[in-house]
Amino acid sequence: MSLAARMLNLKESGTLKILDKVKSMQARGIDIIQLDVGEPDFDTPRNIVEAAHRAMLEGFTHYTPSAGIPELRDAVAEKLRSENGLDARRENVIITPGSKQALFYAVMSLVDEGEEVIVPTPAWPSYVEMVTVAGGVVREIPPKGGFSLDIEGIREAVNERTKLIIINSPNNPTGHAYSEGELRALSEIAADHRLFVISDEIYEKILYEGEHRSLGSFPGVGDLVITVNGFSKTYAMTGWRVGYASGPRDVIAAMNKLQQHSASCPVSFVQKAALEALKPDTPVRQMVEEFRRRRDFLCGELNRMGAFRVDPPKGAFYLFPDITGTGMESVELCSLLLEEGHISATPGEAFGGFSRNIRISYANSMDRLSAAVERMRALLEKRL
Repeated sequence: MSLAARMLNLKESGTLKILDKVKSMQARGIDIIQLDVGEPDFDTPRNIVEAAHRAMLEGFTHYTPSAGIPELRDAVAEKLRSENGLDARRENVIITPGSKQALFYAVMSLVDEGEEVIVPTPAWPSYVEMVTVAGGVVREIPPKGGFSLDIEGIREAVNERTKLIIINSPNNPTGHAYSEGELRALSEIAADHRLFVISDEIYEKILYEGEHRSLGSFPGVGDLVITVNGFSKTYAMTGWRVGYASGPRDVIAAMNKLQQHSASCPVSFVQKAALEALKPDTPVRQMVEEFRRRRDFLCGELNRMGAFRVDPPKGAFYLFPDITGTGMESVELCSLLLEEGHISATPGEAFGGFSRNIRISYANSMDRLSAAVERMRALLEKRL
């Protein structure tokens, strides 16, 4: 018996594959400092936990409407109108079991066999694999200097088969936040060619410089942009699995069909927790300031080693340093760091073939980051 053909071209998640190896080593008692995991190391705020607890005690533990409870969809729509400048209403919003599910639904709803999807890189690897499952073809567009969008490269890649562009700002793995000029130019390309755009904005609140701008707020693309976001990163709710998407009503309706036949609906009491998270008194700023402190510390230490080059990113909680000075490519370096330094990081190859970069997550305590720096420095001094 053979697997479906679509599975033969589907790659494992590069990030989760490393996590599995780390967990295996930890199970053997090895102290691994994890710089690979893309999740906040903070506890979920107490008011959110208590809201879920109340909902369970009150018996809110059954099926909900497939697209999400009306009050949460309304709250998300209000958030998108007031904070992001989007023309969102309940009918334009779907609540999903994590933002990854929203991305998957959107790709499956839009991309037909053989249609092309433009993905600026470096990029989170699941975008490519989602398009692969849908039968589409990915056109990867490497960045210009400083991880900026190559607008001309994107424009030149558009052809009669192009259906969709996927962007992520602030970006995983680089932390780069697209400028208003980059987003405006991209919106013009989408409007001129009537291309859909999935805008993954999961890191919008983890921003150290400037203000976040949603692509869907630019003129001429309101009916083309699917904005995807969630609660995992901003509210340290990775394990709660709750996200959302907003976009053209017909696209959201198609996504809901997929949800009806797969997840049925998001978890009931988690939706109540998400509703609580959106309240303005939920603490967020303190976590972002701590991430800023860690970013500044780690950038300074890596640059002082001489083997790395990295500029402080504007958002998210990742560094994507140039490792040319180590004399190694990313897979070799990450293997060395893990096997001998007991530090986990992610090879740049996973994000679009960037063999001269590694992704480092600073979603770990300052004590652990300091220990990682010392281990890394000692290892490189021995090797170089």
